[in-house]
Amino acid sequence: MKRCKWCNEKNDLYVKYHDEEWGKLNLDEQYLYEMLLLESFQAGLSWECVLNKREHFRQAYDNFDIDKVCRYDERKINALLNTPGIIRNKRKVRASVDNSIIFRQIAQEFGSFANYLHTFTDGAIVYETGLTTSRLSDVLSKDLQRRGMKFVGSTIVYSYLQAVGIINSHDKDCDWFAAND
Repeated sequence: MKRCKWCNEKNDLYVKYHDEEWGKLNLDEQYLYEMLLLESFQAGLSWECVLNKREHFRQAYDNFDIDKVCRYDERKINALLNTPGIIRNKRKVRASVDNSIIFRQIAQEFGSFANYLHTFTDGAIVYETGLTTSRLSDVLSKDLQRRGMKFVGSTIVYSYLQAVGIINSHDKDCDWFAAND
């Protein structure tokens, strides 16, 4: 199978992620939340690094149960900072809890986080390659930051939009692209 150039075919998790998730529209609220939380940990790192730790994050973050994460206190934050297998950056861990609260507030305000995203896209899927930011990611990033989220710069938001399939960046010669065009 021919895949996008970025896909490290020596990493089975990465190949599975490319083949089954990346660029495939998924507006399930649980998935949108999980991916935003994980993408925020990517800042300054590679997605492959975060992806390799995904199962550890699932365990540490109560399977991305937003209601539980929103109730994390200082004791739980300190426990996360001592949890092997996840990214233990103090600022990112604290932001993950605050961002969860803001995510839930946005979902309540708009009826769902997917509805919030639709206000920026009108439900359209964008196809573009070779970019790390766009006008869409710039505007969405600024709005999330205005609402108080951290580690959601335009590059992280662009990666998030790719992950959930709002931006499809599969290479034109990628077999996934050909099968789903």
